[in-house]
Amino acid sequence: MTANVTDDQAEGFAAQLYEARRSRVPIAAFTDALPDLGMADGYAIQQRLVSRLVADGESIVGYKLGLTSLPMQQLLGVDSPDFGPVFASTVYRDGAELPVDRFIAPRMEAEIAVILDRDLTGPDCTPAQARAATGGLVAALEIVDSRIKDWKIKLADTVADLASNGAIALSSTVIPIDGFDPRLLGMVFTRNGEVVATGAGAAALGDPLAAVAWLANTLAPMGVILPAGSVIMTGALHAMVPVEPGDVFRADFDRLGPITIKMARG
Repeated sequence: MTANVTDDQAEGFAAQLYEARRSRVPIAAFTDALPDLGMADGYAIQQRLVSRLVADGESIVGYKLGLTSLPMQQLLGVDSPDFGPVFASTVYRDGAELPVDRFIAPRMEAEIAVILDRDLTGPDCTPAQARAATGGLVAALEIVDSRIKDWKIKLADTVADLASNGAIALSSTVIPIDGFDPRLLGMVFTRNGEVVATGAGAAALGDPLAAVAWLANTLAPMGVILPAGSVIMTGALHAMVPVEPGDVFRADFDRLGPITIKMARG
């Protein structure tokens, strides 16, 4: 991938996102001004934003994948997922209560998270190798958020914005992967006790382990290895759901069990 943005443009866009994250005031989409920005431009901006956040003391504990479902890829006119880092400061446990005003325009998704117990790297990583490196799976919820005003994003905008990351919550029980196929894991997602979505592991790029292998292969040319202990959010199993103060979200997974988040007022 070759970026079209100049170094100065990428740094300027990263500075805008950095300030939007700090102030929680959304900004206009970069593609409004430069419609030809693509995935490579988004990653050029993302790299600079990550550098700023790491300099502030953030630490990367894993990665999240986005655009792992065919409908989302078709919506943004792409044929591959995207990714962004998961920072330690954004990881919560089952039952966490998070203030809505910590975010700009939050949405909720249920996902399968993979926990690695061995280093994993590309460029020729297969789903079987990803499985061998996996310590287990956990039930997960992800709050996605956009620093771009009104979620009016194109591909470059969401990639630059760390794949629209917000926060994640993980079940405390890591389930060994032996003896079952993660593609077949069923999930029921509720908001305030009402079913709002269902899904299965196969919604994540056809196989959550294929998603992990894709990530390892995509990071390899950048010199990045997925270290043991990494959390890999493998992608939403359904369409994202709007969040309101007071909402309680719960996802019940076959084998993996439940995960719950409450969104507090202020």
